[in-house]
Amino acid sequence: MRIFNLLLLLVSGVAASAAESWPAVLTGMPLAGNPNVLNHSNCAQVVLSAFQSNATVKALIFMPGATDELYFFRRVNVELTNTSPTLFDAISTLTNKSHLRVAFRDPFLLIYSEEDLLELNIEIKHTATVEKLKAGKPLSHLMFLDSDWDKMLGVIQPSIKTSLEPWTKTRASWHFYRHTFAGWNLTPWETLEAAALAGKTQFRVNRHSVRFELDPRFGSLPKLEQFPPKR
Repeated sequence: MRIFNLLLLLVSGVAASAAESWPAVLTGMPLAGNPNVLNHSNCAQVVLSAFQSNATVKALIFMPGATDELYFFRRVNVELTNTSPTLFDAISTLTNKSHLRVAFRDPFLLIYSEEDLLELNIEIKHTATVEKLKAGKPLSHLMFLDSDWDKMLGVIQPSIKTSLEPWTKTRASWHFYRHTFAGWNLTPWETLEAAALAGKTQFRVNRHSVRFELDPRFGSLPKLEQFPPKR
């Protein structure tokens, strides 16, 4: 029993260490051009372009509440004071000086707001399809900036053998959020999870297909100083 408890503590310690290491990893990723301000016009581009392949964080995802803060409410306008800012400096400043928040959900780093729910809603009807997606060839690099479903699907579907629905040029995806995230070496399954987190969608795994739908769940309503926001 003592040996089991010791092993459990060791495993828990390793997991905690991995979760805590993401700031150190991002500290080694410089921001191109040494920007001194992050706002609606450059934030996502600067942050996602700086994100590099690493063993800890496989995807950096702006969730729908975060993109609302950037593009709809336009309340993100922060100053970077470091001479040579890193990706960690950027995320730390965003979370300290704006309504954005950050959470590590292995293997994803989520940038979110109070609007967002961080847990996915997935319905599994066919386990073998899930296992196939988890075992599939990783997608080496993905980056989407305010991309709609059709654009994203056109990039990921050729690398994922399972049919993804809704198909392009159909009305079923019209109310999905636009996708803003970057990923390195994501499995097909992780790619679908990242897409759902970025697009405010849920999905159902069927035999040989995955069907995405708008996720009706919602977090807290944002507290606005004024509406409509200043432009």
